[in-house]
Amino acid sequence: MDTPLELTFTNMDGTPQLEALVHEKVAHLEKFADHINSCHVYVKAPHQRHKTGNLYGVHIEVRLPGNDLFVSSEKGDEPAHEHPEVAIRDAFHAMERELKEWKDRVKGEVKLHEGALQGKIVEIHYDEGYGQIIATDHRLIYFHRNSVVGGAFDDLKPRDAVELVVQTDESDIGPQASTVRPIGPMKYNPE
Repeated sequence: MDTPLELTFTNMDGTPQLEALVHEKVAHLEKFADHINSCHVYVKAPHQRHKTGNLYGVHIEVRLPGNDLFVSSEKGDEPAHEHPEVAIRDAFHAMERELKEWKDRVKGEVKLHEGALQGKIVEIHYDEGYGQIIATDHRLIYFHRNSVVGGAFDDLKPRDAVELVVQTDESDIGPQASTVRPIGPMKYNPE
């Protein structure tokens, strides 16, 4: 990699064992792509105020020449994600699949999905008026309260399916949705 691994722990202290596991998984990813520019891994502990659903979240961003890939272990309801090691393992398995698909797309062996861009909400901050969506093209996309149409921002929940339009100019915080519309089940599920 051109840039050293960036590893961030949120709401928790990273242990040497977790750090070693992430480094091992990143080294394994390099077998699937000829040139990874950078890799960012975010491990987020659950908020302790919840009585149920205390699942660890792991977001991985891999930058390749001409493309960025994103995965998030928070997309599913895996009870095993109560353990950070399992959440890390599952997120890296998902990234391996993404890298393999990316390689096939670069070779021209995969048909791209047509239709409006869809995704699932992975994070929402009601008090601050923004959230993030993992799109079917595997980008992590920021959205603001004002971009929600066809429903109320406060009615959205993590894992809700949405259809979105991404602004053509990328902001300082990365890709941003100009329009977000709640929908029923997605026609193409990125999981």
